Order: sequence, then structure tokens, then C-alpha cells
Amino acid sequence: MTHILVTGGAGYIGSHACKALKQAGFTPVVYDNLITGWQDAVKFGPFEQGDLTDRARLDQVFAKYQPVAVMHFAALSQVGEAMSQPGRYWANNVGGSLNLIEASVAAGCLDFVFSSTCATYGEHDNVVLDENTPQRPLNAYGASKRAVEDILTDFEAAYGLRSVIFRYFNVAGADPEAEVGEFHRPETHLVPLMLDAIEGKRDALTVFGTDYDTPDGTCIRDYVHVCDLVDAHVLGLKWLQDGKGSRVFNLGTGTGFSVREVINQSRSVTNREVPYSLGPRRAGDCTKLVSGSTRAELELGWSPSRSTLDVMIKDAWAWHQSGHYES
Repeated sequence: MTHILVTGGAGYIGSHACKALKQAGFTPVVYDNLITGWQDAVKFGPFEQGDLTDRARLDQVFAKYQPVAVMHFAALSQVGEAMSQPGRYWANNVGGSLNLIEASVAAGCLDFVFSSTCATYGEHDNVVLDENTPQRPLNAYGASKRAVEDILTDFEAAYGLRSVIFRYFNVAGADPEAEVGEFHRPETHLVPLMLDAIEGKRDALTVFGTDYDTPDGTCIRDYVHVCDLVDAHVLGLKWLQDGKGSRVFNLGTGTGFSVREVINQSRSVTNREVPYSLGPRRAGDCTKLVSGSTRAELELGWSPSRSTLDVMIKDAWAWHQSGHYES
């Protein structure tokens, strides 16, 4: 049995990754503190509750399962909170990740797949982003992820730790079979907030900023389907298992959609009106984040098949309608 330690495996992306790993013949071991994840999403392998700051607990789990690789998703990820509470992000995202990396090296587990973010790039107006774009994060979330990337580089030089780093753009959609889906505590992502508002489960959606330098004045983001995203992570794991070197990959489609475009598509998919109000810009939000990279496609053979706005919203809507979702 080939175990993969999946930190944050009870969360949105992590739970989808566990399903993809199981389908690929691996046994995912979920390590999660359940602060933002939920245990009902752990369906595809054993669960170990613990915090990244608890080195003794990490060592115990490594010894018990002897994983051949780590897939690291666990992190705080709210931009607004990162602006107001940066210390929390440095302590959790960087301190916790350092603990995990040290535990992984100590256990002889030297293949590491890391969930990073396009937020490491910061603001680059009218520039499509590739892996060589300068990293100038605007907040402690992006800065903490960049710091972990640097740690991985240093640990490769010192200990031979190999890593695949994925900097991804806005993740949306849900498992088309509705076994797992998108759910956060608290919810901050546009698509589930919008679907909640459509169903009357929360107040009207707030559109933050309508004066950006975009065609309709709202932010533009590159959306990638969560199932396409985790397929890339499995390919990244196999890349490392094949003995290939550390690599950074952007995960995006190269196509950007504005907030208003997402609202309009949701109206079309659900055949319901989207209640929303207009608000001021949020600190730390960029005007436009769109991937300009084809590296994952060319080198990993990654082909995102579900990352159209229509499919992502349809899958998310089906998850909302499945009865599994909690608001």
C-alpha cells in the first residue's frame, strides 16, 4: 500500500486530491486540524487529526504510515485576514510548513508536492503571468507561500528534498459525482457565496470594487476546475516518482473572467437572479490575475478538460443541490 500524506485533506482542494489519489492507486492519509476543513470530506483513506505546529504528532504519523510523498495543502488563505493579521499567517503557513518539511526530511520522505498560489506574483497590470514573472506579493498570504517555496529550495540543496510547486489561480467547481465539494468556514470564495445568495442561504453577494481598469470595472481572475487542478497534482507526484527534478508550474487556463461575467454565467446556469450589492475595493486585491504559462501542459501532459466557466458553475450548483452542502 503506497501512502501519500495529504495535509489539509479535509478541506476543499485537499479532499478532491484524495479522491484523485485513490483513483490513481495511492492511499491518501489525511492530516488535518479541522479548523477550516470538515471530517465528512475524508472518504478515501485514513484520517489523522493534528496540527502542523505539532512536530511530535507529525513524527508519529510519518512513522505509522511511512508515506512515500507529501501533498501539502494546509494553510490559512483569506486575503483580508492576511492583511489585518499577518502574524497569524507567518506563524501558521510558514512555521507550520517548516515543521512539516523538517519532519518529512527526518522520515526520509523526500518527494513533496506543494500548493502555492499566483498571489506570490502580486500586481502586474496587463501582464499574463508565467513561472518566471517576478514575485512581489501584496499580502501576508502570498508572502508566506513564497517563503515556503524558498524553504523547499533550501532543503533541496541541503537534504535532497525534491518538490513540485503549483502556483494556481482561482479554483472553482466541485466533484461531478458530488462526493465532495466546496465548503469553507467561513465561506470567502465567489462561486459558493454567489450560489448561497441565489438560494437565500445568505445575504446578497457583495461585489468588491467596480472601478478597476477592466472592461466592466470588476476584477478579472483565471478560474480552474478543482478536478483539473488535482489531476495536475497527481501528475506532479508521478513526475517526482519518475526521478525528475524539482519544478514550478502555474495552473490556470490563460482565460480571465470578471466578477460580473461569473455572475452572468451563474444566472444562466441556475436560471435564477443573483442578488448582489456593490462595495468598495478590498485591500490586497489585484486588478487582473491570468496565467500565461503552458509549462504544465507541455511538461506534465496536463490537459484541463472541465475548466470552462459553464462547467465549473454547473458542477458547483449540482454540489449545492446534492444535500451534502452546508451553508
